[in-house]
Amino acid sequence: MSMRAEIRKLVLTTHIAVSVGWLGAVACSLALALAGLTSLDQQLVRAAYVAMGAVTSWITIPLSFASLGSGALQSWVTPWGLIRHYWILIKLLLTLFATVLLVVHAQPIRELASRDVLGTLSSGDLRPVRIHLVFDSAAALLTLLLATALSVYKPRGLTPWAA
Repeated sequence: MSMRAEIRKLVLTTHIAVSVGWLGAVACSLALALAGLTSLDQQLVRAAYVAMGAVTSWITIPLSFASLGSGALQSWVTPWGLIRHYWILIKLLLTLFATVLLVVHAQPIRELASRDVLGTLSSGDLRPVRIHLVFDSAAALLTLLLATALSVYKPRGLTPWAA
């Protein structure tokens, strides 16, 4: 599919903006997860998980879907193609995987946030879940950095589906 240069640039700009936003939101979630896990201040622990719930629901999840959609559209309307080059296919799969995992792992975040709203979370409660949130956020950040590196370095290689 071909598209005018102005439209392609708009789609590319949108993709870069939402992807950078997603990366920032994940970095923010990692900081909040670390604060919630390590702080001895009950108010900070509560605030961290409430903020993490809001960031996840209102920023991270929408940006992940926007990045997935704009990236797929961007590759589809350019000569690069959606499944023509390995680096694009790998980036697509990483983004899809990260988006699915984000949606699945939003539930523990919502649980911690709701407990904090009710004031029932103490610094020792749900420690395995809280450690898992730190791990998930760090893994998501590394995944998004890998996708960014693929976009910059563009390793060579065509898939079997390249026309």
